[in-house]
Amino acid sequence: MTTRRDFLKKSGLLLAATAMNATPLKHVMASTGTYESKRPPLPDRKFTSRAVEELIVKTKARIKDQKLAWMFENCFPNTLDTTVDFRVEDGRPDTFVITGDINAMWLRDSAAQVWPYLPLCTRDEQLRLLVAGVINRQTRCILIDPYANSFTREETTSEWASDITRMKPCIHERKWEIDSLCYPARLAYNYWKITGDTSVFDAKWQEAARLTLQTFREQQRKEGRGPYSFMRRTERQLDTTCNDGYGHPVNPVGLIVSAFRPSDDATTFGFLVPSNLFAVTSLRQIAEISRSVTRDAHLANQCNELADEVLSAIKQHAVVNHPTRGKVYAYEVDGFGNAYFTDDANIPSLLSLPYLGAVEPGDPVYRNTRELVWSTENPYFFRGKVAEGIGGPHIGYDMIWPMSIIARAMTSNDNDEITRAIRVLRDTDANTGFMHESFHKDDPTKFTRRWFAWANTLFGELIVKHVDLLAR
Repeated sequence: MTTRRDFLKKSGLLLAATAMNATPLKHVMASTGTYESKRPPLPDRKFTSRAVEELIVKTKARIKDQKLAWMFENCFPNTLDTTVDFRVEDGRPDTFVITGDINAMWLRDSAAQVWPYLPLCTRDEQLRLLVAGVINRQTRCILIDPYANSFTREETTSEWASDITRMKPCIHERKWEIDSLCYPARLAYNYWKITGDTSVFDAKWQEAARLTLQTFREQQRKEGRGPYSFMRRTERQLDTTCNDGYGHPVNPVGLIVSAFRPSDDATTFGFLVPSNLFAVTSLRQIAEISRSVTRDAHLANQCNELADEVLSAIKQHAVVNHPTRGKVYAYEVDGFGNAYFTDDANIPSLLSLPYLGAVEPGDPVYRNTRELVWSTENPYFFRGKVAEGIGGPHIGYDMIWPMSIIARAMTSNDNDEITRAIRVLRDTDANTGFMHESFHKDDPTKFTRRWFAWANTLFGELIVKHVDLLAR
């Protein structure tokens, strides 16, 4: 029998439950100066969790580096402090989560923002209800439109209302991204495994699960291009798609088309490999819930069959021989034999696959891929005076995303590599005490997005995971 501790460890969620064993730092991190909290005053915080506050105090006390401790205190609770709107509607918890400086809820971001708090839900009932509210709200969003990536709180007009696609009330943006349906499955599945609560799997959730399966199948494009298309009048090339909104042609080999990447940039070749691998994991999670909780064996079988098909297609079409690295996962393929060797900083990325439970960290193809994407053979890998890391066309040349550095550390078992990554993150915050979307490889004071809650909370998750390294 799998114990709760075993599950947390396997899922990468054994963060707050217990301290992990690690060897001491070889290079002691030290900072000087006085650091005042950048958190909002207590009355101005959107939500306060007793369990989160206790973990902050406990973790901060163990971090010897003063600046790092200050950054952790600012970042880890940032989602709760600034982005959540928790209510009870029709007797059920409902939580709307904005991404930060954009007043909209992304399915991806909202799930990732509350993810690090999952282990604490068994110790804080209000926190558990808040997370259940996120799941309920995501279910509502998927039922509005499974192709939309972000939503408004109410039926308000979006700044993207003029996009050439099937916009409707409550949709902020309608960029089809596979991971937008994967992240809600990941959150709901792990919430159930940790708390044992099945109340979120009501009839509406089951309908959203069936809609997820239907959408994935439609975007295999075996029977034409499917119902989704998207165009935008813009000067930014990757904010729209070609061929009247359907993107570049794909050969229907069993993979799922993603019109956009998790960075919200259009894909070059429609079969986005890290998102397809993420979909395999998500389909299996929906299948387990359907079999064990909602007693829908038909849906469970269908999800597992599609997962098997996609995984087989990945092995056949997305594992490609690279000229110098051997067998690697391509970032994108089209089923015609074309492959794009790169990686993007946003998650899911190729680098982040073990963090998402999509591949085993020891998978030899992943190991080769990891070496490829963290090198100058990745066209969006940048190395400068202050840092090295992965960026992407969303921001452009020479801009490194802290999320890529975090992903590298989260998927590493090398203490020196982890330590170096944390040090770089500490030293590239531009003395703001927070993470950013990106910063310039030579000058961290040149950054984008002062308030990006996902990056902040993800950084806090990294610190909790490796606090033993920081305590020596």
